[in-house]
Amino acid sequence: MGNREDLLAGAKRCLMEKGYSGTTARDIAAASGTSLAAIGYHFRTTKALLQQALIDAMAEWGEELQRALSVDAGADATPEQRFEAAWTRVIESFARLRPLWAIQFELIAQMDRTPELREAFATANEQARLGLAEIFHHLDPGADRTQALRLGSFYQALLGGVAAQWLVDPDRAPSARDLTRALRTVAAEFTT
Repeated sequence: MGNREDLLAGAKRCLMEKGYSGTTARDIAAASGTSLAAIGYHFRTTKALLQQALIDAMAEWGEELQRALSVDAGADATPEQRFEAAWTRVIESFARLRPLWAIQFELIAQMDRTPELREAFATANEQARLGLAEIFHHLDPGADRTQALRLGSFYQALLGGVAAQWLVDPDRAPSARDLTRALRTVAAEFTT
């Protein structure tokens, strides 16, 4: 790996161990085995490096989630069974990636003071919505972008809400079964 890649890898490790606010340029240089000057040379600022590392980490999580959700629930599985199986895998990912979720909530609180971070998240949010629609509904975003964004927004809201509950109290956060039953109740109310 080159210095740039080493810096990104070190920054990701620091983000997971220390959070966004707790990570310093010195931490990243030590974790990456590079100099402080390398940060300026490759990224101009520590903030820019941390933002890129966070975006990369979120993209890696998205790829992991896509792989986990591509495991088929079975050819004869109902949509409800597929939904529950998918959310079981999503919730399992919270334990493995707890620091990444905590960082996202940490950064949301800082967005008013960091416009470039807001812009990076806004761009990532749109891509996440399209990706979630593709993952959960096998909906090609190119076929109907408006519908993909709408469905992706629903799943993103559900994902963020469940993640927040899980971060606060994993033992009492909703299970995949709880989510399935709640969705069934909401859907039934719309059909009556």
